[in-house]
Amino acid sequence: MRRLYLIGFPLLMAFDTLAQLCFKYAGDAALPVEANSAWLLRVLSQPWVYGAMLGYVGAFFTWMSLLRHAPIGPAFAASHLEVISVLLLSAWLLHEPLTLHHLIGAVLIVAGIICLGRAEADDPHAATEPSP
Repeated sequence: MRRLYLIGFPLLMAFDTLAQLCFKYAGDAALPVEANSAWLLRVLSQPWVYGAMLGYVGAFFTWMSLLRHAPIGPAFAASHLEVISVLLLSAWLLHEPLTLHHLIGAVLIVAGIICLGRAEADDPHAATEPSP
């Protein structure tokens, strides 16, 4: 079970991060926005759009597999670690600002995930496996 978490959550974070970063790159290529078919074809010709779709499909199937075995509270919280990975990778790859407020928010997200994980570990009812 632990191996599922050690592989599943980083995989989910990787797929979610891929999708968000690809959407950021696709958004840059979509400018200027126009309401016509030429703009739509221009957007659909960008590989970033398909990277985002791949990321969302991968995240969906990974999330469904994790939900089958992981407690919902910590799993839902841990699934939001991609906010931190996107923040850090956007600062590095896209040169977006990384402010003190961003870092405080990231620390609070991690603290919330730790609190939920510890609360779940202390809950005697959480140890039971869900039936398939």
